Amino acid sequence: MKQRAPDRMPAIPADRWTDAQKEAAAEFAARRKQEVFGPFAVLLRSPEVMLRATAMGDYLRYRTVLPPALNELAILLTARRWSQPFEWHVHQPAALRAGLSPAIVAAVAGGRRPDYLSDKEARVHDFCSELLRDEKVSDPTYARAVERFGEQGVVEMVAVVGYYTFLSMVMNTAQTAVPADSTAPPLEPLRK
Repeated sequence: MKQRAPDRMPAIPADRWTDAQKEAAAEFAARRKQEVFGPFAVLLRSPEVMLRATAMGDYLRYRTVLPPALNELAILLTARRWSQPFEWHVHQPAALRAGLSPAIVAAVAGGRRPDYLSDKEARVHDFCSELLRDEKVSDPTYARAVERFGEQGVVEMVAVVGYYTFLSMVMNTAQTAVPADSTAPPLEPLRK
């Protein structure tokens, strides 16, 4: 595996936080029951952006109309598209815990369409893949997604892809490191 460049925006030591950063970090910890980490450590440089991103992420990760495994599939597809190792580190194990099959996870990691997908998985896979690849969705793919998940589900799938694209862009810019104790297999960049 190619050695990653050093983290450009590592976590700011707490003793160097501004008052606004202290307040944002305390609100994050109260909401998430954990300290600022990963993309939020980068975003803490703009405390208001971090708090708004946290609020959106809380909804998009835990409360969409999509079942958890399908939501995680959308997140993994986005992490794969952006070759974002930190998101993969967080969401690969979460996807498996949510019930996504190891074969699907492995295929996504390899940039391939999985050999077997349930009807719901295929609709999420095709919708998100098309959106990420083509920057739009065809009428047939849109119709299949609306038929299965409704307009709310389609909007939330787009929001999940958009939100995790945002986090991926933030961490790719910052070169956010994957923790050394990560249990997820590394996400290798795909050839373009």
